[in-house]
Amino acid sequence: MTDIPLATAEAVLAPDTGRRTAPFIPLPRNAARAATLAGAVVTIASTFMSWTYTTDFPGDLTVSGYPGGLQVMTLIGAIITGVVALGAFRLKGAGWLNPSRSNNSVLLLALATLGTTWYTVIDIAAKLGGIANLDPGGFVAAVGSLLLFAGALALPIDRRPQEPADAEYYELGRFEKSALVVRSYVWLREARLHHSDMRVSDARKLNPWLQRLVIVVVYALGLKVLTFGLATDYSDIFLGYLIVVAVGLWGLGAGGLLRQFQQLTHRNKRFAATVGIIAAAAYPFAQNNEHWANLGVSVLIVGTVALGLNIVVGLTGLLDLGYVAFLGVGAYAAALVSGSQFSIWSGVQFPFWAAAIAGMAAACIFGVLIGAPTLRLRGDYLAIVTLGFGEIFRIVVRNLDGVSGPKVTNGPNGIAQIPDLSIFGYNLGANHDIGSFTLGRFANYYLLMLVITMIVVLVFTRAADSRIGRSWIAIREDETAATAMGINGFRVKLVAFALGASLAGLAGTVFAHVTNSVVPDPYQFSGPVPPNSAFLLAAVVLGGMGTVSGPIVGAALLYVIPEKLDFLSKYELFAFGLALILIMRFRPEGIIPNRRRQLEFHEDETTAPGKRPLGDDTVPAAAAGA
Repeated sequence: MTDIPLATAEAVLAPDTGRRTAPFIPLPRNAARAATLAGAVVTIASTFMSWTYTTDFPGDLTVSGYPGGLQVMTLIGAIITGVVALGAFRLKGAGWLNPSRSNNSVLLLALATLGTTWYTVIDIAAKLGGIANLDPGGFVAAVGSLLLFAGALALPIDRRPQEPADAEYYELGRFEKSALVVRSYVWLREARLHHSDMRVSDARKLNPWLQRLVIVVVYALGLKVLTFGLATDYSDIFLGYLIVVAVGLWGLGAGGLLRQFQQLTHRNKRFAATVGIIAAAAYPFAQNNEHWANLGVSVLIVGTVALGLNIVVGLTGLLDLGYVAFLGVGAYAAALVSGSQFSIWSGVQFPFWAAAIAGMAAACIFGVLIGAPTLRLRGDYLAIVTLGFGEIFRIVVRNLDGVSGPKVTNGPNGIAQIPDLSIFGYNLGANHDIGSFTLGRFANYYLLMLVITMIVVLVFTRAADSRIGRSWIAIREDETAATAMGINGFRVKLVAFALGASLAGLAGTVFAHVTNSVVPDPYQFSGPVPPNSAFLLAAVVLGGMGTVSGPIVGAALLYVIPEKLDFLSKYELFAFGLALILIMRFRPEGIIPNRRRQLEFHEDETTAPGKRPLGDDTVPAAAAGA
């Protein structure tokens, strides 16, 4: 991108990309750079000062010379912003920190630093009774982060082109006649950042061993960041952590670092997958806490079920609102044959592999029985039928208590005291010492569920890349056209329904043993406690429909965030709804988008004159460094 000699208020239009480069605050370029770096230095220095005089605020911010609590978030944000800014300013040797040389990454990282710093200052004043409870370090941090953000706003920022003078905004409706509303709306549209097609050098030209080293380091850092966030004991600190991580990743993506890492993982698929599995297996050793190991098991179980739902929703395009019932079928089937004294077959105890097959088979049969008469329906009609199936399942298992119906499930009391699994003599319910580490019950089940998740991921990827997978996608895109081309739409959809139900039943077998009991209450459409059908659908949509890692990431976010933020316990469903509204408005393809769906949702951007195809982000190294 061509340098701009002076950061004025006039926009410079890049004709090859359709974006313009302009600051939000008119300042000379050198002054903007100086303010940015000075703000980073002042903010870093403030973290080594006392921010409050009392230890009543979480994290102990009373110590000078040693950052603690939320000061660590501010310190990390300021350091990353400073070094990325040096890369954007083309400092020799720092270019790799900002491959796109875009100031957008500096602005977003400065926003992350400002957000967590001012959140801390305001939280101290609110919880301790006014700004008088701030020590000088708190004021220095507030001023330093504000200077950092103001300097970043004065840098040349890549933004959307200016709106045409004769543009009409029908979405404003009756407010369109108000000049103030129109001007504000136009300013917001023009203020949007534009860095999706920024060019970066091809990281795949690095030495192959260096590529693998980068992958190992990134996965290790990711594990460290995750365990650091989970180890925080206070919701105040975790909220600041979320601000830095979420906006920080956005900023690193604007700089091109995430795109280059994606290039490396795509080039070294098997190695990256192996390192990822090792990092996931190291999770119970890195945090060594049974509570978070239990959370990890729950995330993997729900993520696995969401992957099965992803076949139905993401690949085939069928809206299923009662999918959690298949998890319940697998759980109940495994509970009946696993040796519980409350089972009608209390003397029968299958080995785990047999119980898993029983759960999968039962869920598959139910999937076929439900799908066969209903999959000829489409759209809302199919959604209503599947919603009814989910409710019917929950009501039926509540009534199979020997009073309202045959005695099979013990009704509302469920099947309790399901024995822990023992695989090759390894009792998953007991503690096991491995060197200086102790693997507890939930850590054992986490490792088992990790193996099952790998199997489900393999099945999902193989199925999606197969002939039947392409048929699913064709049905999703246009069922009438697919049928005209010779695809048996009913059979293809029935296979998707049966396979998705089987994967949910497999996860249900582990779910029954982890919880030691199976009761009908969780298997409903929506509720405050997952899993439920609404939660599963939210995980798929939030993470990214049609992807492998998207549903798992979505399940992790929906589990961890309410767990760490106590004040959301009463507003969990409201928060889910708000998150879905925002994701549908600003990133409808999900956090981890499927390539095809990303092109669909941003077709207007990728087909504009002068645009390169989305994802064509590489140029020769010489051109990138020019």
